[in-house]
Amino acid sequence: MLYFVATPIGNLGDISQRALETLRAVDFIASEDTRHTGMMLKRFEIDKPQVSFHEHNERRAGERIVEMLRQGNNIAVVTDAGTPGISDPGYTLARHCIDNKLPFTMIPGASACVMAVVLSGLPSHSFTFRGFPPRKQGQRQRFLRVDGASPHTLVYYESPHRIKDLLLDAISVFGGRHAALCNDLTKMFETVDRGTLMELVAICAEKEPRGEYVLVIAGAAGQQATEADAPDADVAE
Repeated sequence: MLYFVATPIGNLGDISQRALETLRAVDFIASEDTRHTGMMLKRFEIDKPQVSFHEHNERRAGERIVEMLRQGNNIAVVTDAGTPGISDPGYTLARHCIDNKLPFTMIPGASACVMAVVLSGLPSHSFTFRGFPPRKQGQRQRFLRVDGASPHTLVYYESPHRIKDLLLDAISVFGGRHAALCNDLTKMFETVDRGTLMELVAICAEKEPRGEYVLVIAGAAGQQATEADAPDADVAE
């Protein structure tokens, strides 16, 4: 059996009992970064052999893992943080298992996407996860325009090196929509800044970006709802 095991997105206290039981029970652990996973395993006193499985060897390593599964091994797949297959390697391995009629399941856990949507204060009944935008400005703007008229709350991941560029491009596409910028979720210096996209650019300019970011932007319908809920400045107290 293959297990996609979600790991903490920051705080190791968020690992589930099922995740620990699974990691202790399998024969091998396929890791995005064996050194990073090794530190987590050491923290929980788990001693299991690891195989490397990341975006640069995903196809070759995936074929190796399929063969190991055929030989009767139980394997857990983990990434550096969060859920395998969501903005991390894992999707192709799931397809391999389907094509080869091999069983697989998932051990769920912490999710930066879901946490950020809840903390944003924006409509959470319907949202679209878009992952990491392209790195180049032109491609990134076209990527964002796809969601220009979407009524759903929008969720993007971004690195500290490009978060300012993403915010500026988001303004060019979405204008002054309400948004939330979440940083280092579950970690010691977790922050959530809320406001218009222009206000978030100003906040971001005041400090050196560090850690991982989740940008949550109101959808077209959500923006209208947020504006309707705002106090009317023209009404006298």
